[in-house]
Amino acid sequence: MNYPYSLLTLPYLTTAVTLPGRWWLNLRARYKCWLWRALMNGAAGAKRTFDIAVSLAALVLLGPLFLLIGLLIKMEDGGPVIFDQIRVGKFGREFKMYKFRSMRPDAEARLQEVLAQNHHREGVTFKIKDDPRLTRVGKWLRKFSFDELPQFFNVLKGDMSLVGPRPPLPREVAFYSLADRRRLAILPGITCFWQIGGRSNIDFSGQVKLDVQYIETWSFATDLKILLKTVPAVLSGKGAC
Repeated sequence: MNYPYSLLTLPYLTTAVTLPGRWWLNLRARYKCWLWRALMNGAAGAKRTFDIAVSLAALVLLGPLFLLIGLLIKMEDGGPVIFDQIRVGKFGREFKMYKFRSMRPDAEARLQEVLAQNHHREGVTFKIKDDPRLTRVGKWLRKFSFDELPQFFNVLKGDMSLVGPRPPLPREVAFYSLADRRRLAILPGITCFWQIGGRSNIDFSGQVKLDVQYIETWSFATDLKILLKTVPAVLSGKGAC
């Protein structure tokens, strides 16, 4: 025999008949909502605390490397050491992302010259092998992702997290579908699933799939796993572009 309501919902229906019962159900629902928010805020707070602690430690320990990289960049062409670029972060908010400059000062002006060489055929993201705009020092920085190290400052500022989807350029977001915009639901990160699983060799749709997987299955253990795998992944130089 089929019943319109399951036995699980029957107690709630009988309780809702009376005014005190409805008050109790409302109070119970509010409590569950409060508990869920507390858990989410607690997890976000723990992630933020971890981001700050690790970023501060990295900036202190890597200080000599920062100085060496800055000196090499300056010696090659006398241009600026740090390159800042507008990126899109959580909920579409734009911010300045910092990198060690790996390209010639006129790189942005020469972009149209190399667009046809894009090996990401979907056209949303842009990556090419042996970019002619790279400096000699820049090729070395890109291979081992040392150009990304200044983003620890972005983490300290709260624009980024250690782990999360890589922040896209505004021109890339302009091509996003509604499904693609799911990757903007959290703070972008320095590293992520596809950074340890293929880097630039993974096309845009593959990146979105991995980013959404991260967002939907996030845990502190997942962040630790990705961070531990990032070091050997970047030092191998595989997938660098």
